[in-house]
Amino acid sequence: MATPNYGYEKRQKELAKKKKKEEKLKHKAERKVGEGGPDAPDVDVDAAEGAEAATDSGAPTAA
Repeated sequence: MATPNYGYEKRQKELAKKKKKEEKLKHKAERKVGEGGPDAPDVDVDAAEGAEAATDSGAPTAA
């Protein structure tokens, strides 16, 4: 009668865990990219332009 190959079973479990972990990280990265989306950079740009407009509005400076 053949003996069970416990090393093979252990390796298969380790590979399955590794694959699951990589998929989880991939999904997490995709969600992170999705959060920023196309709207987020526009908000930052508008805020920066608003700050520049406030300083360039013709108000006298203390120079």
